[in-house]
Amino acid sequence: MKRVLIAEDDPSILLSLEFLLSQAGYEVCTAKNGADALALAGAEIPDLLVLDIMLPGIDGFEICRSLRAHPASSGLLILMLTARGREHEVTRGLALGANAYLTKPFATRELLRVVRELLGGEPGS
Repeated sequence: MKRVLIAEDDPSILLSLEFLLSQAGYEVCTAKNGADALALAGAEIPDLLVLDIMLPGIDGFEICRSLRAHPASSGLLILMLTARGREHEVTRGLALGANAYLTKPFATRELLRVVRELLGGEPGS
């Protein structure tokens, strides 16, 4: 089963994402701040990190940069999912190594499409 780490500080969005991805067949773990996200992503590298930019402590840009700098996590798939949708922010996220970038509010179908695309198909594959 594909493992997805969600790094999101908004409790309602976190709960929604966790439910959506669990129902879609993914194993989900969560982090509510930047330090926890970085620790979890480095300790047990998930198949995908769904990463908010505006996290307490360490922001998503720094998490992305840090994960890309370490050989063990450099290949981790990262989907930035954030309210920050200005062109320079999208460009920065992708330049730091995010594989995809979606802005909030997002359509659940679009999110699932991107997750499946990044992970190479259905959850069990």
